[in-house]
Amino acid sequence: MNLFEVAHFVREKPMKLYILTVLHHIRDIKDPEHPYSLEELKVITEDAIEVDDNNSHVRVTFTPTVEHCSMATVIGLCLRVKLIRCLPPRYKVDIRVAPGTHATEAAVNKQLNDKERVAAALENPNLVDMVDECLAPSYA
Repeated sequence: MNLFEVAHFVREKPMKLYILTVLHHIRDIKDPEHPYSLEELKVITEDAIEVDDNNSHVRVTFTPTVEHCSMATVIGLCLRVKLIRCLPPRYKVDIRVAPGTHATEAAVNKQLNDKERVAAALENPNLVDMVDECLAPSYA
């Protein structure tokens, strides 16, 4: 893409650019149980990212690999931590399980979007180590 094409793309599709930026930040997060990224497992997709730049809001909806995925909250926490580290602080990050894809969807969504619960989770050294491992760059 040349400079003119990029300028045209940005002018015509700014939301698409924001969505691709968010996807770029989270695409390589590793699944806690599999040797693949969340993008490779189709846990996250471009279509499941919403960005409202005017209201500084980002929503990522993810689809666990199985309905009883025991790592759904860890995956959501990884997504939240990565976006908090990468996005400007003005953005509110909302992480959700795709409707109908997890047995305890409401409970997972509540945990992932409650500031106190997230803060408490990030005080657990074992959980922080697991999140950091999922966020570590892959050199394969």
